Amino acid sequence: MDSPQTRKTALNLPTGMSETSLRLETLSGSLRGVSSLSSPSKSSTCSDRFIPCRSSSRLHTFGLIEKASPVKEGGNEAYSRLLKSELFGSDFGSFSPAGGNQVGSPMSPSKNMLRFKTDHSGPSSPYSPSILSHDSGLSSESSTPPKPPRKVPKTPHKVLDAPSLQDDFYLNLVDWSSQNVLAVGLGTCVYLWSAANSKVTKLCDLGPNDGVCSVQWTKEGSYISIGTNLGQVQVWDGTQCKRVRTMSGHQTRTGVLAWNSRTLASGSRDRNILHHDLRVSSDFISKLIGHKSEVCGLKWSNDDRELASGGNDNQLLVWNQHYQQPALRLTEHTAAVKAIAWSPHQSGLLASGGGTADRCIRFWNTTNGHQLNHIDTGSQVCNLAWSKNVNELVSTHGYSQNQIMVWKYPSMTKVTTLTGHSMRVLYLATSPDGQTIVTGAGDETLRFWNVFPSMKAPAPIKDIGLWSLGRTQIR
Repeated sequence: MDSPQTRKTALNLPTGMSETSLRLETLSGSLRGVSSLSSPSKSSTCSDRFIPCRSSSRLHTFGLIEKASPVKEGGNEAYSRLLKSELFGSDFGSFSPAGGNQVGSPMSPSKNMLRFKTDHSGPSSPYSPSILSHDSGLSSESSTPPKPPRKVPKTPHKVLDAPSLQDDFYLNLVDWSSQNVLAVGLGTCVYLWSAANSKVTKLCDLGPNDGVCSVQWTKEGSYISIGTNLGQVQVWDGTQCKRVRTMSGHQTRTGVLAWNSRTLASGSRDRNILHHDLRVSSDFISKLIGHKSEVCGLKWSNDDRELASGGNDNQLLVWNQHYQQPALRLTEHTAAVKAIAWSPHQSGLLASGGGTADRCIRFWNTTNGHQLNHIDTGSQVCNLAWSKNVNELVSTHGYSQNQIMVWKYPSMTKVTTLTGHSMRVLYLATSPDGQTIVTGAGDETLRFWNVFPSMKAPAPIKDIGLWSLGRTQIR
């Protein structure tokens, strides 16, 4: 065995360097290396020129190094683990059952590669930053303020005098054509008012022994039908002011008319509904018997397949175009049913309104006859009309408030309530563009209201104050 002296002399050291100095420098370098590995957050001046310093690479920012803070002696390990989970998520770091760290192998990259730590904190903790993210089920729409209600002008933009406009609940004396011409029955005469130029034309005069009870334009807007007090139905050419046809069949006044694409339905105080066809020579082609009192409401569905009729017997009947017996007999109303309207937005959806003793608007599914909803309006329902631009409808009322109401469907929340008529608002028609309605009452006025938005730009409708005080006479 060699002695220490033998090993010392075996080293070939440079001149001026002893073995003692070499051993001290090696020990000092080893200590510095251990220090830099154990405390990566401290800056170190010792680094290899081919491997960057780990402390200056900020690998912990990207989750490439997941080292748990050492638990101090005597500390609560469970509390530290819970606090860490609440602050950074349950996936931030895993502890082995023995409390040691689980270090991933370099061959198996961390699942947090190229992701910030805050990205993978799950919403399991109520204090997690992602509790307000999309994963939590809260959408960004909840933070946006609700839209303000649509503005509807409270005053009519135009008022027309309508002398001799009758205050009779069972008549239908106002209709607005698709060619923008308003027809009004006043006493024994029918007048046409052009909305384009406000020109008034006297269409006809039935004479002292008769009177106008109903008016209704065809869908094309060129012909108009007139129901008379003697039970006749006359058809006139609205552009040439010339009578085309006169048809009989009713025993007494014809208070309501309804066109579909080919036929004209008429309802009378004689309780019958007649179908007329201008292409045949006979006065009527079929008779519908079902009501026990005067027929005061008639409306064809949008597809022309069903006809809804309302009467003073409090009944709402739905007829198929090919049968002479009602397909549905709806008896929930407790007063006369004049107000009838088919929804243009949903097939088979029918709205109806009852008179003074009922005061309700009811909604029906005509496919199965079920009542979908009803609402008590507080006053007699005289008319109903759906908007073709938005899913809303307007109702006009009589006793006791004489108001006009706009409703959202299906929530039936009130958009607005309009007042101005001093008597029952018995008549209602809608403009061709669907934005304006005209209402008539026994106070002998016609009032024009902007209640619905346009179909292209559903922006709030601005009040036109220039016409608010304008008042003209229709004849």
